[in-house]
Amino acid sequence: MKDVLWRPTTTQIEASRMDAFRRRVNRRFNLQLDDYAALHRWSIEQRPQFWQTLAEYFHVQWHTPPSSILEEGEHMADARWFRGATLNFAEHLLQRRDDRPAVVAVREDGGRHSLTHNQLAAQVAGLQQAFRQAGIAPGDRIAAVMPNTWETLVAMLAATSLGAVWSSCSPDFGSHGIIDRFGQIAPRLLVVCAGYQYAGKVIDQVEKINQVVAQLPSIEQLLVVPHTRPQTRADEFTGKPTTLWADYFTPGGTPTFTAQPFDHPLYILYSSGTTGVPKCIVHRAGGVLLQHLKEHGLHNDLKADDVLFYYTTCGWMMWNWLASGLAVGATLVLYDGSPLHPGPERLLDLIDAEGIRAFGTSPKYLAALEQAAVEPAKSHGLGSLRLILCTGSPLSPHSYDYVYAKIKADVCLASMSGGTDIVACFVAGNPLLPVRRGEISGKGLGMAVEVWDEQRQPVSGAKGELVCIHPFPSMPLGFWGDADGQRYRDAYFSQFEGVWCQGDYAEQVPGSGLIIHGRSDAVLNPGGVRIGTAEIYRQVEKVEEVLESVAIGQDWNNDVRVVLFVRLRDGLQLDEELSLHIRQVIRQFTTPRHVPAVIVQVSDIPRTLSGKLVELAIRDVVHGRPVKNTDALANPEALEQFRDRPALR
Repeated sequence: MKDVLWRPTTTQIEASRMDAFRRRVNRRFNLQLDDYAALHRWSIEQRPQFWQTLAEYFHVQWHTPPSSILEEGEHMADARWFRGATLNFAEHLLQRRDDRPAVVAVREDGGRHSLTHNQLAAQVAGLQQAFRQAGIAPGDRIAAVMPNTWETLVAMLAATSLGAVWSSCSPDFGSHGIIDRFGQIAPRLLVVCAGYQYAGKVIDQVEKINQVVAQLPSIEQLLVVPHTRPQTRADEFTGKPTTLWADYFTPGGTPTFTAQPFDHPLYILYSSGTTGVPKCIVHRAGGVLLQHLKEHGLHNDLKADDVLFYYTTCGWMMWNWLASGLAVGATLVLYDGSPLHPGPERLLDLIDAEGIRAFGTSPKYLAALEQAAVEPAKSHGLGSLRLILCTGSPLSPHSYDYVYAKIKADVCLASMSGGTDIVACFVAGNPLLPVRRGEISGKGLGMAVEVWDEQRQPVSGAKGELVCIHPFPSMPLGFWGDADGQRYRDAYFSQFEGVWCQGDYAEQVPGSGLIIHGRSDAVLNPGGVRIGTAEIYRQVEKVEEVLESVAIGQDWNNDVRVVLFVRLRDGLQLDEELSLHIRQVIRQFTTPRHVPAVIVQVSDIPRTLSGKLVELAIRDVVHGRPVKNTDALANPEALEQFRDRPALR
């Protein structure tokens, strides 16, 4: 695990914003912080100074300056940041005004629409005025069921410029999934698309939207973007006053920005909802802004003329994270459609076509490229590419090898881990640190991350719970409707009283690196030994015949046994020889406890709409328990393959 795959040169380090920030801290506070480890230590020991310096470094525009930076209470959740300060989130994303591209929206069918920074501001100004005329006020919720395209970005910026709260789902959500989310937050206005595209198909949304609107009595107005359905008419939508995007406002003018407190609600994001009704996580404007400035500006080292891409939908926190790239002046490339249509090279083509510097994707996509024998280093130029960002699930060492052997040898591969809970990262890439095989480079600035054992003791070189022991600005305000905050505290502070527990099973590698071994609630426990599911997946990925796998713990004879489900390449069948090979590979690189007692072939594996495995839902099906919310799944029908399997009786 100590294999160094990439190391920044001295020139690259000295040119990075992270190192410039380190030098600034040294000058301002008369310090001698010589490396990232020292800078990180200072950032958590001197929390007020760090976050204040960060705000100054990125020229945060206070309408009213803060009277204090941090007031810590008895409980970590009681911390108050930047008391008295007012600002506007959208103002920072729209501060650049010139004719450089701000956003490029690309559709699966080849459609492309570009807006300069000036044009983006004009679009926001027009829509902002229409929202204001519709009576939208600070604190009102504006919700969207939209693809990842430029109109969605404009609507979010117009809403937040007025102090309204933004919340979005992607159009592939089912009607119940949308209602489960938006029904809790009572939006006044809903922005929707009439149709969207995926994998070569155009999907009509009109009937579904009418079903949704009928169940959301709070909605006063429907704003419809035709998108892939150009013939759309407003009168096709029933139940609420409806206006098409082109008829709703005229772009032009200059946007204005309503000053709001640092803790003003900005976004409402949602837990996956696979174990019940999704939790509505409320995020504060100032905290999101500071975290995203830090991550894009320092950890990603993005500068004003860089181009940022992340493959995401509007139902995943990475869309919100991507949008904030505007705050450092970057150009955003948005993509709407399947990443593998018409072929696996579709997103790689964007790198060359749009000059993408930072390319964001998932471990699943990288694995799909490798399985398709794609060699981008041979098929594409990739001259602009400097950074590959990756999150969504643990990235296997095998995929690190693929990136450096087949994509680009001199790229920085930045695996990240955080969550919807904080709309940011706990651990991330770093322009000052090397990339080591299978490891996330290090902890984020200002994030007091440790790995704890069950006795609340930090451990290194051993697996434990990922915790954060000091407050940080992007901790949620709470959950919508959780008046006394008890559900919020139970979710993050109950396992270790007073300390944020993220629910990730992790390992601090000696040095700076970390490894995520999967979700804690999906940890396997055969014979009382805790095993992260990602430990098994990393080995199974080495088996060429297997496309993907999922592991669960099945209750068996007063213990737990490991069951592995595998999806094989087309035309292959799981036989004794292949089962033995899979077990041998797992045993060779782990321990006998990791070896599954049963291996079962399936043709599909259920995932959430954001592409994450749902071990808990599969475990419930195997044990004959109901799955509470299948609307949170992209392919709920796949669950039936796990029910009443003879091999598991």
